[in-house]
Amino acid sequence: MPKTSEQSAASGRRFDTVLIANRGEIAARVQRACRELGLKTVAICSEADRQAPYIKTADHFLCIGPSAAGRSYLNQDAILLAARLTGAGAIHPGYGFLSENAAFADAIEKAGLTFIGPTAASIATMGDKIAAKRAMMAAGVPCVPGPDSALPDEPEAIERIALEIGYPVIVKASGGGGGRGMRVVLKADQLHEAIALTREEARKAFGSPALYMEKFLEHPRHIEIQVLCDDHGNAVWLGHRDCSMQRRHQKVVEEAPAPGIAPEIIQPVGMACVQACRQIGYRGVGTFEFLYEDGAFYFIEMNTRLQVEHPVTELSSGVDIVQAQIKAAQGDVLDLAQSDITCEGHSFECRINAEDPDTFLPSAGVVTHLTLPQGPGIRVDTHIHPGYRVSPYYDSLIAKLIVHAPTRAKAMARMCEALAGTEIEGIATNIPFLRALFQDHAFARGETDIHYLEHWLKLRRTAA
Repeated sequence: MPKTSEQSAASGRRFDTVLIANRGEIAARVQRACRELGLKTVAICSEADRQAPYIKTADHFLCIGPSAAGRSYLNQDAILLAARLTGAGAIHPGYGFLSENAAFADAIEKAGLTFIGPTAASIATMGDKIAAKRAMMAAGVPCVPGPDSALPDEPEAIERIALEIGYPVIVKASGGGGGRGMRVVLKADQLHEAIALTREEARKAFGSPALYMEKFLEHPRHIEIQVLCDDHGNAVWLGHRDCSMQRRHQKVVEEAPAPGIAPEIIQPVGMACVQACRQIGYRGVGTFEFLYEDGAFYFIEMNTRLQVEHPVTELSSGVDIVQAQIKAAQGDVLDLAQSDITCEGHSFECRINAEDPDTFLPSAGVVTHLTLPQGPGIRVDTHIHPGYRVSPYYDSLIAKLIVHAPTRAKAMARMCEALAGTEIEGIATNIPFLRALFQDHAFARGETDIHYLEHWLKLRRTAA
């Protein structure tokens, strides 16, 4: 059971000002959560983001560097200096950039500030995919078939492991993520070339050539379980999401709950995730990612940060995940028990990107006209406005369109309505692509897997 508020006050690390070490819609989202909690905010920006609206609404702001992310949003020393100069007691990393950087979290804590996220040790454990798999197996979380250790150097030993797992297999970088550092091996004569290429890619991208191998599931769905934990051993899971609609391993549409999965199947998996959090001393919010095939779940990784798609869980669970994350960082006791979590209705999120809807090439420029949908069950998370200049330096995400309705069918209809009522001019966006996707019959029936969108796009290109 959750501890009392008196226990919380005794153990909390209080702060009244939060520096938001990010940009775009997530900077605006975190700022809103802080304001609702009565906290002051510090916004940082690069030269390219000086006119962002959340800069003007923050209590303090500092420009910390040039447009290039490596010299601004990834500059740890500049961010820590900004916190000291403005008197911020905590730093919220958002997602991307430094949000899963264990060294950054450690530097914040050593500077006497609070990192709004898990401990550096938790980030390091779950960031190493081999260590994460080992921890999950120990906690009883179901994992993809394959050893919980790095691949050896000897070719013969690697061949034996592949044969034991059974082809097809997938080779992954231990420090990988974001769809990088992985290769599918369909048969034995492809194995050694795939190992060599992936090792080199892992060394360059992640600083370590360590690889591991798992069974390649051919038609899985991508299912996520959202967890929320405090520093006092309390943890809950907030339902599940389906994030199978992916292009090049990047999510496009997310929904909650995942359709067609019975409560008696998902419930023990959610509780295993909660137990894993307790075993590793996890704090704050996190997401367990699974592949789901033929009624079975297989753990693939844990994201030790806020997810882009957190709003679909917020709308279905009624829990403000960002506020809960901030409260956990302050040392508050979780004020929710698992029996309090009742997910209702259905939610969808569309990622609106500044990109060509056919080629998906990024589109920079000035937003000349903007109309956003309104009404019951519609939410828009964005930082753009008429006159806003979309920069070529960063991710192309410019808005998230989220809807909620009593049923999946009604939520789909509401999303179609919301997309029809969204107008962004001056730049290209993926809105026409999203409108077409929500008219697809297989998607409407929930009959898709993680490969479906790529296949759908290929058919569209052929038809054109």
